[in-house]
Amino acid sequence: MSKIAIPIYQPDLSGNEKKYVLDCLDSTWISSKGKYIHLFEEKFADYISVKHAAGVCNGTVAIHLALLALGIGPGDEVIVPTLTYIASVNAISYVGATPVFCDSLKSNWQMDPDDVKRKVTPKTRAVLAVHLYGHPCDMDRLTQICGEHQLFLIEDCAEAIGSKFKGKHVGTFGDISTFSFFGNKTITTGEGGMVVTHDETLIERARHFRGQGLAQHREYWHDVIGYNFRMTNIEAALGLAQLERVEHFLAAKKQIADWYQSFLDAGKVTFHNEVGDVTHSHWMCSILVNDPAQREPLRNHLALQGIETRPLFYPIHTMPMYAQKFQKHDVAENLGWRGINLPSFPGLTKEQVMYISQHINSYL
Repeated sequence: MSKIAIPIYQPDLSGNEKKYVLDCLDSTWISSKGKYIHLFEEKFADYISVKHAAGVCNGTVAIHLALLALGIGPGDEVIVPTLTYIASVNAISYVGATPVFCDSLKSNWQMDPDDVKRKVTPKTRAVLAVHLYGHPCDMDRLTQICGEHQLFLIEDCAEAIGSKFKGKHVGTFGDISTFSFFGNKTITTGEGGMVVTHDETLIERARHFRGQGLAQHREYWHDVIGYNFRMTNIEAALGLAQLERVEHFLAAKKQIADWYQSFLDAGKVTFHNEVGDVTHSHWMCSILVNDPAQREPLRNHLALQGIETRPLFYPIHTMPMYAQKFQKHDVAENLGWRGINLPSFPGLTKEQVMYISQHINSYL
């Protein structure tokens, strides 16, 4: 196999990242206290127009913390798309609740609101909406369903920084929402995540659980079983520098997506396009091959040309720990077996996108 010349992703750290991290080192504030934590939380909340934000150590923890803050636990059901990254579902299991899988829409690959409605039972406490690969879910329908059935709405925006539904940032529709800043996300802190909400009580609960359950007015007194889910000052310093350039990253991703769409043969692949009044942030540029049998041979061919790819997420209901009861989610399975994520990082050139597209078109 050829050495990878075009990776699936690599972060752009050419802004103030080094300056801010060195400032942390010089100050000796390198752990979970320091000025950058508050600055990053404040600036991130301002960016998406939400009232409160709390930095955490990764995106999985952010979902776990959101569920804890809502008081979701054993005996509760949470409806979640089966076509998602495993963290969305595992966090539900961490709190002892039961994930209930729903299918996807063929048009935009997001969770199917009609299937969500079918899956509501007396045990349902929440809907966990995942804005998959940067395309927003139908937040009008999901908000309506949650309102009708008095359910909490949680948004997993790990892949959707900068995505908008009807002009409004994702992460601002739900009762509580989460973001990830892993190394391959639109902005990165290395590891890291954020919990956001408009509700002051929820953010206070999240911060309480985040910091080992430490009581507010009594030193070293803990009044709940808490967790060490805190973000470090160094991570926040990276995040603040990245956030300063978020619009640059988003514009670059949009340009890359436009190049792929112009170069790829529409008869041989299907591109993940915007559907409706949304802004797709194109965290990953993704395609579907026409026949599932084509996917792995195509990926192997691209690897021989030095092009790294990834498969779409496998539907979670097909994985051993969640497959005790046989289920069929036809659209999610079809997407999961046919999908490929292509190199999508800021800095990818037009010539590289053309090279990748030419190899896809010629092989298929």
